[in-house]
Amino acid sequence: MIIYKPLTIEEINIDLFTHFYRRQNVTDCWRNIEGVWQIKECPFIDDWTVEDYQELIDCLHHTIQTKGYVLGAFFDQQLKGFICVESSFFGKNKDYLDLSSLHVSHDMRHLGIGKTLFQSAKKWAKKQGAKKLYISSHSAVETQSFYQAMGCVDAIEINEMHVMCEPFDRQLECLL
Repeated sequence: MIIYKPLTIEEINIDLFTHFYRRQNVTDCWRNIEGVWQIKECPFIDDWTVEDYQELIDCLHHTIQTKGYVLGAFFDQQLKGFICVESSFFGKNKDYLDLSSLHVSHDMRHLGIGKTLFQSAKKWAKKQGAKKLYISSHSAVETQSFYQAMGCVDAIEINEMHVMCEPFDRQLECLL
């Protein structure tokens, strides 16, 4: 049984990720070529290093400190998924909140954890007064399929900070 619970700063440390496997074998990605989204072959393995986990921990701490949302999914008391939504509104009408992280451990994908986390994030963001979630999403075909199934579309307003940090990400939004 999967247990979902908000994470606290005290429990977010490297040990929390002992049984979390962030690995994605990517074969095809969406690429924006002259304004048209196309699937292109670009095989690589996306795997986190110890430094990546430490950066993630710092980001999760910041999200909690700034009154954002961090929810974990646990199986047998082991973290197997998490989602983060930042608390700062942005966009022309200040109606977006940023879904900054959504990850499910490689060994627990395709069990509905991502969907449950995403629905929880939507509910939280709407309760805060947001009209849309913003997602700077990995361009892998599988990742894009997930977000499309969740009702996401290409973002109307583009957050340039995200584009600068991850130029190959696809900028999405989801109406709440």
